[in-house]
Amino acid sequence: MDPVSADPVAAHSGNEVSGSGSPAAPHQGDESPDAVLSRVFGFSCFRGQQKEVIDSVIRGEDVLVIMPTGGGKSLCYQVPALCRPGMGIVISPLIALMDDQVAALRQLGINAAALHSELPEERLDEIRADLRAGRVDLLYISPERLVSPGTARWLARNRVSVLAIDEAHCVSAWGHEFRPEYRALADLPAIFPDVPRIALTATADSRTQDDILQALGMEQARRLTSSFHRPNLFLAAAPKGSETRQVQDALAAHRDDAAIVYCGSRNRTERMAKSLRERGYNALPFHAGLSSQEKHATLMRFRSGEPMVIVATVAFGMGIDRPDVRCVVHLDMPASPEAYYQQIGRAGRDGEPAETLLLYGGEDMARARYWLEQSSAPESEKRVMQARLESMIALTETVGCRTQALLACFGEALEGKCGHCDNCRSPVETFDGTEAAQKVLSAIYRTGQRFGAVHLTSVLRGKLTEAVERHAHQHLTVFGVGKDRPEQWWRGVIRQLIARGAIRMSGEHNTLGLDVPVARPILRGETRLELRSDPLAPTRESGRVSSARTPADMLDAASRERFDALRQWRRDEAREQEIPPYVIFHDATLAEIAQSDPRDMEALSHIKGVGTSKRDRYGQAVIAILRAC
Repeated sequence: MDPVSADPVAAHSGNEVSGSGSPAAPHQGDESPDAVLSRVFGFSCFRGQQKEVIDSVIRGEDVLVIMPTGGGKSLCYQVPALCRPGMGIVISPLIALMDDQVAALRQLGINAAALHSELPEERLDEIRADLRAGRVDLLYISPERLVSPGTARWLARNRVSVLAIDEAHCVSAWGHEFRPEYRALADLPAIFPDVPRIALTATADSRTQDDILQALGMEQARRLTSSFHRPNLFLAAAPKGSETRQVQDALAAHRDDAAIVYCGSRNRTERMAKSLRERGYNALPFHAGLSSQEKHATLMRFRSGEPMVIVATVAFGMGIDRPDVRCVVHLDMPASPEAYYQQIGRAGRDGEPAETLLLYGGEDMARARYWLEQSSAPESEKRVMQARLESMIALTETVGCRTQALLACFGEALEGKCGHCDNCRSPVETFDGTEAAQKVLSAIYRTGQRFGAVHLTSVLRGKLTEAVERHAHQHLTVFGVGKDRPEQWWRGVIRQLIARGAIRMSGEHNTLGLDVPVARPILRGETRLELRSDPLAPTRESGRVSSARTPADMLDAASRERFDALRQWRRDEAREQEIPPYVIFHDATLAEIAQSDPRDMEALSHIKGVGTSKRDRYGQAVIAILRAC
């Protein structure tokens, strides 16, 4: 028995890749990258550093590729695998992504398959037979499966063209989604000698890059890093107020789109999903506490292309290939800029405009610092984690270009302001907050560092509450020194002092205390503080991309009618094949078809994204729809 058949196989509970068309005969590895790009993928030219990466791999070099989501990473290994003789092996930790990629490749006429734990026995038998006969062009496999006893050596009986290690940040202990199974991939050169390796990720700072290459034994690999700048994403962040209202406002323009709302706990996902459903949104929760059947059903609905909001813990979205997510909202602050960038990267994968909103508060910051202090990680790791957390906190409170601040976390400098973040669209006002900070810090000190923000704002504003009277705090010199400002204003000052590390929060009642080394210079007037002026009443337009439109939004009436007809045809076709609609054609391709209105196969073949296989498979149906409109 071969090792692949020896692996335990669970019953598959959904979509089958084998039903996605009939791929052509296996490739012979005799085409140029440009020819493959045009014939298979329907594009006339490569983007950014794609060509340089592909040429390096074809020459047999190892390469580390850092390329943002939506930058075309998959082409960087798919094209070389089709140009070099043999079968490409793609190592991915994400079953959903593997199935989507395989379905998309089979639509393009490529013999692709995936080996993972959710395959039914009959499909596994088909894949084994195809592997023995050399009929597989691209094989996707999970790292756990590949490193299981004997599997890699069994696969090495085939001629292998490329070894692609996707989501390569998972190999690094410094990465935000560390997977220990990836460490075993360092043994691959001994099993697949002289096969070029390409490691790819969308998020890795210089330290993580070094660790990836060391862990994989690829120290001599070329590093090709694209810009992390994604001009199609609108970045916004706002202090937490009425969270439900803030989420609704962010989603208001996207009722007919796909959106993701990230929460820090399972309970919050359930509550927010219920709240959104009560307000007319098609919203579903997704978290580890759901049954496998519930998670699978939700995932299938999301992949089907229907408009919906997924309210999820941060695990959701890894490997989700849906390109038309138009909005991503965070209800809780991520632990690092890398995690934040990875999660917002799930919006606008098609390159079209999308928006993001991060809601944050002082409790988020204090809680993250507390758990880091309690961590049992070695001090060296805690220092790195601390630096990343502080970078994330600084990113939330920045008054400058938010995109510049985010890119700086990855060592990239953006010349000039981005023009597509909240601070660029609506510059933030600041004020000299030194005196206000001194009043807050004095109030904390004089009340014994034993109370939370609600009580302290009551003291500052001279509000005679039951708690103030019980503790006789109305007799303190700080009582009423801030009565000229509303409670929300003082809460903003407290939050910013937490962000700067002058105030610590602890205990289940969120007691505020002083971090003396930081607070003392402020109290003595040795440090001047410039604070941001939070709006006292958040506007409904906060964080919204009102001026950004997708190609479909810019179609005239006749073209829009054709576009809608094409989408309906695509939806029906995808349902019949049991595949996501976007693997047939992306919205951008349908919009271009609707606008140019091609009336024959030759004209259709000139549309970006229409390769030979898709033209032959769907061309007559598309032209018939256009003629009927």
